[in-house]
Amino acid sequence: MDATALERAIDEFWRERGRGVYFPPAWENRLELDDAYRIQLALVGRRCTGGVTHAGWKVGLTAKAIQEQFKVHEPVFGCLLSEGRVESGRVFRHDELIKPGFENEICVVLGRDLAGADLAIDAVARAVARVHPALEIIETRGDFTTQLALALADNAQQKFFVLGPGVPLTPDLDLSKIGARTFVNGLEVGAGRGDAVLGHPLRSVAWLAGKLGAYGRGLKAGDHIMSGSFTRQFPIASGDRIRTEFERVGVVEATF
Repeated sequence: MDATALERAIDEFWRERGRGVYFPPAWENRLELDDAYRIQLALVGRRCTGGVTHAGWKVGLTAKAIQEQFKVHEPVFGCLLSEGRVESGRVFRHDELIKPGFENEICVVLGRDLAGADLAIDAVARAVARVHPALEIIETRGDFTTQLALALADNAQQKFFVLGPGVPLTPDLDLSKIGARTFVNGLEVGAGRGDAVLGHPLRSVAWLAGKLGAYGRGLKAGDHIMSGSFTRQFPIASGDRIRTEFERVGVVEATF
């Protein structure tokens, strides 16, 4: 799209969002991924009012299991907002969410700015202040599988990110080798390792640093980055108690 067409599209998506329509039917199978990202960033900018701020980024579709589930073969990004950050142990109202689900991730918090393409894992690690055990709470606001561009324009399903206590990223903490076990209502439902995330969770941060440059954005000190799920995505039913245990990093929990 040229600049004028893009601005019209942003206005249209914003109006539809105000009506509770997150995947505008008129745009099905019409939107290029590049334009979808530009619409996403513009809509997030409009949402940052009244004390709401941009808190960081999410990288999605990194684990092989997730890619198979949604029939895609490359990562995607979305934005995190300050209103979506909650601490471990939160009790959510299930009926206030749209077909919710969750993923099990490491949230990386940067201690300094990070930029450049093809960054090495060691270079990313030097920029990390701490890491958190985390859950990403998503909403299925439309057909993610067949309308990926609309899903990206709608900020890649993001709703909340739930954080357990942070720990420093010490040289002996290899995030690619840690395991995670997920429990719903006390029963183990899944497990995975950090190498499911592009081979290493910090590799998704490196990918993001390179990708954002095309949109005039970059990674900043203080940014929270949800690096990608260790397991497949799980649906959330009313009454569910969710707990994920990450080796050497910690535990994160939520109830619905």
